[in-house]
Amino acid sequence: MRRVRHCSERGKAVTDHRTRKRMSVKVKICGVTNIEDALAAVDAGADALGFMFYESSPRNVPAKVAADIIQRLPPFVAKVGVYVNAAEETVRRAIGDCGIDTLQFHGDETPEFCRRFSPLKIYKAFRLETLESLRALPGYRTDAWLLDSFVAGKLGGTGAQFNWDLAVESKKLGRPIILAGGLTPENVADAIRKVRPFAVDVSSGVESSPGTKDHAKVRRFIEAAKAQSETVRD
Repeated sequence: MRRVRHCSERGKAVTDHRTRKRMSVKVKICGVTNIEDALAAVDAGADALGFMFYESSPRNVPAKVAADIIQRLPPFVAKVGVYVNAAEETVRRAIGDCGIDTLQFHGDETPEFCRRFSPLKIYKAFRLETLESLRALPGYRTDAWLLDSFVAGKLGGTGAQFNWDLAVESKKLGRPIILAGGLTPENVADAIRKVRPFAVDVSSGVESSPGTKDHAKVRRFIEAAKAQSETVRD
């Protein structure tokens, strides 16, 4: 009996250890433009919502609209302001007026510019085309790197998928990875299995039209991503 108990306790220890070493990938729904889409994403289990403060984007959202949405969100959901080469004062105004708690820079912002907004969480986006594209990443000591597809003349939200092998290589550089670019409810589980990112980011892949989310697609995307939990390896 003593031996059985020993094996049982040992098995429990192994199980507990493995449980501690598992986590669910985070999901960011980007390009939110209205309260209905925001609440549907939160209800489906989104960890973060992205708000585009970039006038050239079809998903651009006025600061007043973003503020009204954000004040109705629960505190555990990250509110991410997405910017493309914005002036510092523009970013700081949105932080104060809208309640943004995380910044995502998707343009040609320098490492020094990104550091100005500490202690807020900062994500720097990179559009990857070849292995050469990875050389810029180590210069940015941000909280995470968001990896997106390179499409000439476009800065994101294209729905194009890039070579996930580049994302796998980028993980060796030592920062949490947010995988974006061409993700859909149909391929997000495969992406997570291959890349094992900290988070996934989707916009056009869960839309019925630019700036309007398909709530059924949002739910299916989040369910697929959360179901594909991965063992965390040091």
